[in-house]
Amino acid sequence: MTAPAPLEGLRVLDLATLFAGPLAATMLGDFGAEVVKVEHPRRPDPSRGHGPSKDGVGLWWKFLGRNKRTITLDLSTPGGRDVLLRLAADADVVIENFRPGTLERWGLGWEELSAANPRLVLARVTGFGQFGPSSRRPGFGTLAEAMSGFAAVTGEPDGPPTLPPFGLADSIAALSTAYAVMTALAGRDRTGAGQVVDMAIIEPMLTVLGPQATWYDQLGYVQPRTGNRSTNNAPRNTYRTADGSWVAVSTSAQSIAERVMRLVGRPEFIDEEWFATGAGRARHADELDEAVASWIGRHDRAQVLAAFEKAEAAIAPVYDIRDAMADEQYRALGTFTSVEDEELGQVTMQNVLFRLSGTPGGIKWAGRPHGADTEDVLTGIGLSGEDIDRLRAEGAL
Repeated sequence: MTAPAPLEGLRVLDLATLFAGPLAATMLGDFGAEVVKVEHPRRPDPSRGHGPSKDGVGLWWKFLGRNKRTITLDLSTPGGRDVLLRLAADADVVIENFRPGTLERWGLGWEELSAANPRLVLARVTGFGQFGPSSRRPGFGTLAEAMSGFAAVTGEPDGPPTLPPFGLADSIAALSTAYAVMTALAGRDRTGAGQVVDMAIIEPMLTVLGPQATWYDQLGYVQPRTGNRSTNNAPRNTYRTADGSWVAVSTSAQSIAERVMRLVGRPEFIDEEWFATGAGRARHADELDEAVASWIGRHDRAQVLAAFEKAEAAIAPVYDIRDAMADEQYRALGTFTSVEDEELGQVTMQNVLFRLSGTPGGIKWAGRPHGADTEDVLTGIGLSGEDIDRLRAEGAL
């Protein structure tokens, strides 16, 4: 008998857009939470039109909207406000990313939501948080990637600060929000009361970047841009093989660095005093990179990977998505999966984020059409057909 998903019975209202809040809701839905996606009747979630589409159907939404039922609701109207309060009364979590003050202006702030449901957890995901001088500025992940220091340390030493070509800060904030929601729910189990999660997208990136604040506080040290190299160890870089492919080598452990030097025929480096520490090796990165690049450049990728594996040294091929989807380790893990979709047929996407041995998650459906479940969800909270028709006529649905 299959065990129920670990979050089965948890009810989540996803009011958020682009991308941290909705992705947090997706992660909860992947493990059984009942997620209802609330979109504006006339302005669907922008992710539906973000990036490539097929036959007019946005593909990003298929991933981001999976395991969610979709309804339309104009929260700025009296009817939309009343319906949301009824939905919130039976929910466990609301996730929103409006600018601070917007829900309050509509009569849907924490005071009203917690009055409707004292056990509710309200996750507020914004660029800059709920207070402070920048709190009401529009905020996106790109700004967090810049302000956190990520862009400043990314790129070649003589090149400009470099931004990632995907939603890195939003994705990290989504993971952080999902964790924060579960932490708040654990607190509710002890106190019986819900609470507000204030997630500023500019903050989680700082944690991911490591001890930079402590380095600066204690030493005045500011991490520079080093390209693919590290200030903490060497050799650490990407290297081109004889057949034009690329591989990445890491030597974070001293024993791995020694194995790499023996493999590439330069064991004399191991006896150098500076080789004994990662920082010492990093100061001699030019010499070490030349040794590794020269050896790798004389061999095809398959030969390089086989030799490193035999030597128990750390290496990986540099993949694009085609390579990743064909990789035998990803296949063994089930990292990618196909989902049946009513609009596109079979759709392949990343699987759930991790595996649980007793109560695994899963994907029941890909992102649904705009408003597809409005009537089912609203009749489920007691609205009649006449009520729904009236709300449609008012523009609330």
